[in-house]
Amino acid sequence: MTIAKGGCLCGKLRYAVKGQPQRLTYCYCKYCQRATGGGNLVSPVFDSANVEITHGKAKIYEHRSEGSGKLMYVHFCDQCGTKILHTYERFADVTGLYGGTFDDPNWFDRNPETTKYIYLGVAQNNTVIPAGFPTFDEHASNIDGSLNQTKVFDVHTLLD
Repeated sequence: MTIAKGGCLCGKLRYAVKGQPQRLTYCYCKYCQRATGGGNLVSPVFDSANVEITHGKAKIYEHRSEGSGKLMYVHFCDQCGTKILHTYERFADVTGLYGGTFDDPNWFDRNPETTKYIYLGVAQNNTVIPAGFPTFDEHASNIDGSLNQTKVFDVHTLLD
């Protein structure tokens, strides 16, 4: 059962997802800043089996992560250039979507149990982080799978 749909600017690429995201990641790394042209990427992450491109065929750009050294695959429209999803060598069973490409980008839940904020160590000045959410200065996990230290702010926090 399709839960939500989305696509690129020109409509050449369309996708559908089933179920809720496993998690939601707000990523502030330099790559995501450059990839979005903004301060961060909002990425709902799904089991890959629950994501389907329903119209068109995406082009794929391979990018080697500076942090892990693993490949990331950016799926985008070759007509309008919109990035719609990304897959990973490091996390082969999941697909992350560019949250702003959903027809309704507010449909998925944002709660402290399933949402995390990563790479705050390189976030742009004046980034606001809400209270009560797990945050990480770098990625949430190391390349060996061990977890990095979590920090939860008691009040909304302005980074500088």
